[in-house]
Amino acid sequence: MKRRSFLGNIALTIAVINNIKGSAQQSEPFLRENKPQEILGADLVVVGGGLGGCAASLAALRNGLTVILTEETDWLGGQISQQGVPPDEHQWIETHGAPKAYRDFRNAIREYYIKHYPLTDEAKSRKYLNPGDGAVSRICCEPRVAVAVLNEMLAPYLSSGRLTLLTEHKAVSAEVQGNRVKSLDVVSTRTGRRVTLSAPYFADATELGDLLPMTGTEFVTGTESKAETGELHAPEKGNPDNVQAFTMCFAIDYRPGENHVIEKPAEYDFWRNHVPKMSKPWSGRLLDLAYSNPKTLEPKTLGFHPEGIKTGDALNLWLYRRIISRQNFTPGTYAGDITIVNWPQNDYMLGNLIGASEKYFRKHVDRAKQLSLSLLYWLQTEAPRPDGGKGWPGIRLRKDIMGTDDGLAKYPYVRESRRIKALFTIKEEHVGAANREMAVANGAPGDKTKAATFPDSVGIGYYHIDLHPSSAGDNYIDFASLPFQIPLGALLPIRMENLLPANKNIGTTHITNGCYRLHPVEWSIGEAVGLLVKFALEKKVNPKKVREEKGLLEGFQGFLVGEGVELAWK
Repeated sequence: MKRRSFLGNIALTIAVINNIKGSAQQSEPFLRENKPQEILGADLVVVGGGLGGCAASLAALRNGLTVILTEETDWLGGQISQQGVPPDEHQWIETHGAPKAYRDFRNAIREYYIKHYPLTDEAKSRKYLNPGDGAVSRICCEPRVAVAVLNEMLAPYLSSGRLTLLTEHKAVSAEVQGNRVKSLDVVSTRTGRRVTLSAPYFADATELGDLLPMTGTEFVTGTESKAETGELHAPEKGNPDNVQAFTMCFAIDYRPGENHVIEKPAEYDFWRNHVPKMSKPWSGRLLDLAYSNPKTLEPKTLGFHPEGIKTGDALNLWLYRRIISRQNFTPGTYAGDITIVNWPQNDYMLGNLIGASEKYFRKHVDRAKQLSLSLLYWLQTEAPRPDGGKGWPGIRLRKDIMGTDDGLAKYPYVRESRRIKALFTIKEEHVGAANREMAVANGAPGDKTKAATFPDSVGIGYYHIDLHPSSAGDNYIDFASLPFQIPLGALLPIRMENLLPANKNIGTTHITNGCYRLHPVEWSIGEAVGLLVKFALEKKVNPKKVREEKGLLEGFQGFLVGEGVELAWK
């Protein structure tokens, strides 16, 4: 299929996203704006259309439940799409270490490229096609393709009427009775239409854990102290406002011989001279081809060449999150490669979005956009070149890749959320390599070379503990972890009975969030939640009972395995 036809299909897909209650209403979706508030009901309401929210919805839908899924932006996919972040994954992802449904999603992206794009024969023949050949992942792809694939996966349920999809809708209030959420109100960010959503169960799959304060669900934020958690890398004093940097990602390509230099950003002079204030010093100016080595915090040199040419021993940032490698496509399909800029240089450390008022949320996002645009301008005008010159004016901001007027992602790349106070909290001693060895030496059960075994496991995952610089001046915290399990207890709030976390808001600490926040783990969390709701409704029990009663837990874990969920590492 030609690229023009592909873009037409994408436009059709986006139209499907905006469908409110199925194909029967597509012709007049906004005729009810002036009528009384609408009430919609389902078995499960999922707020947040990221990977966790989509996984929860798909798991529930394929098991016969009805679902209402809301999303604040016009794109599903969260990290992989609206935030513009190719997947961070482990080295075994192609064969094990994530649910079958997640691997199906990844393979569907590959099939989408094979079906709709003019790939070379060599690219088509690869066992594991990687459209961008980016260094960070084996499936670096365009955000729109991830959106299109998620739409295709959800389309049959939209057509059947079992899924109600409300994009560009934001949760604004909740009705709560005792320990149960009775309903949520969401408002269309385009029209102001207000809708009440009711269900036996609700999943908070938002990027910042927005439903937790709205429903009175107990939660924590920021860093816990060493006295609270006993963690090896925890600070002596906790700080609920100390969270990881967020990033406004963007996409670029390179047109040698052309001039695509943007207008000088309003805050360029500030960001050009900005040196992050850290308790352990940064390498120097933020806009530079150097940063703090995450593991040692010593200055480390990075490389940059937009033609993908090797930059000595330094990592060429162009290749790091490249989402299109033109070599994978027939000649003439792309004039050049396309890469995503999600680098240390555009991590925004000067504010915390959690709990921010609308005014301050917008202020920090706007400044983060200024940082990203300043980085782009610096690359175009001042970045050192191998020939001794400065700047690459042929670098072009690809606004179409992110689907926005300003060329920046639709939503900030959020690394840290509110976290529920859970029946069980995952600590560094359970998954951190060094802390685990200490714990076992001091009498904790298990093997010091393996993560803690959780008898209530509902999934598995792996990533090193990776904490980016923080809003309170912490530099990187980055160290080895062990392939881990996801305990059911971390998905159950201490008090609330029918609100479940389905994103980065589970029962971790600030430290362990660093390895439970990545794409496949978020999917695993969401899938476990969708299947838990099905099981609890079928058995007519509270989710806490599933964990407490051996027979129910064994039955639920058997159900998970039957759905393609791995509960333990091989």
